[in-house]
Amino acid sequence: MLEPLNVAQVILGADAIHAPLTGIGRYAYELATRLPHCDGVDSLRFYSLGQWVSEQAVLDRAKTVSTEQLNKPTLRRVLAGNKYAVRAYSMLMPLWSQWRMRQLGDALFHSPNYFLPPFPGQSVATIHDLSHVVCPEFHPAARVELLHRDLPKSVARADYLITDAEAVRREVIAHFGWPEDRISAIPLGVDASYHPRSFQDSLQTLRRLGLDHGRYALYVGTIEPRKNLARLIRAYGQLPDALRQRYPLVLGGSRGWQAEEIHDLMLRGAQAGWLRYLDFVAQEDLPFLYSGARLFCFPSLYEGFGLPPLEAMASGAPVLTSSSSSLPEVVGDVALTVQPEDEGAISQALRRGLEDEQWNAAASLRGVQRARTFSWEQCAMRTSAIYEQLMA
Repeated sequence: MLEPLNVAQVILGADAIHAPLTGIGRYAYELATRLPHCDGVDSLRFYSLGQWVSEQAVLDRAKTVSTEQLNKPTLRRVLAGNKYAVRAYSMLMPLWSQWRMRQLGDALFHSPNYFLPPFPGQSVATIHDLSHVVCPEFHPAARVELLHRDLPKSVARADYLITDAEAVRREVIAHFGWPEDRISAIPLGVDASYHPRSFQDSLQTLRRLGLDHGRYALYVGTIEPRKNLARLIRAYGQLPDALRQRYPLVLGGSRGWQAEEIHDLMLRGAQAGWLRYLDFVAQEDLPFLYSGARLFCFPSLYEGFGLPPLEAMASGAPVLTSSSSSLPEVVGDVALTVQPEDEGAISQALRRGLEDEQWNAAASLRGVQRARTFSWEQCAMRTSAIYEQLMA
């Protein structure tokens, strides 16, 4: 006779779910939509910024936004950059949440975005990376201060921790002295919209963006120093001019922080005719943009996982990425990997990725096969299994 499942009434933190869904927001959204279908979840409620929110409100938050909406200042963004506002929020919100959830000891709370409020029942936190420890210089000062002050409190409250990659799992164990049997690495997934597309399939989208299928190298992500874009652009500038003109470097992503040098380099490359900056790329355009790339370039200095290389592989784009942090766990042996601080090595790898027809074709096929081993369904199922374990 089968033993009954230890199902859980789950409360999922929804702070990170807002358009555009990149990184942590995508992870939280995929859990929000898939956990209700997992055996270990009896019910699912959403809690965000001190308030209960409906399932429909969560879905509405994920709707596509325009570039103008994304770049428009909001009160939340302004306050997030103010260290005094951040301090006040981190002092008052835990007290408020503790009162709001004081009678929910039979439930389980999961924060998919680092921070756990005081909670009377079982609690789980997902720690996506420790970049504020490894490379604090690449973050706004207010965020670094917040993480140093409040993340240890969240870890102390947690019954279990989740990371996206084994590299980060080992970092968390070492940094916090965390027990190895109370933390799991659960890889992220890739949406079914990312798959190889033909020239004809992508023609309309790429034409609107002013691009030709198979005739550009691509980076997608926030424009910020941790992504190593200054070195990428300088390395691209070392390629023969004819190669750069045939395959211009296309950068897609919203404007980040501490990026003045990067934008200066981008401007020079654009003036020379071998660089294009698309700014923020709408979610519906990304699968076509990935699939049309001759090479996807992501030599980031540090990543907790690396969704863009996974999405690029799933779309059939050969990948060049870093040999450090969690990125080798994502790309395996199907990508060109380089030491991210070696500008010459990046340039050599770029040239091979663009010119070597045999490698390019093989990397495209093998990347698609590898990407199929990552799924959001598996991510949600493994997460719900942790809920069952805790509620036993």
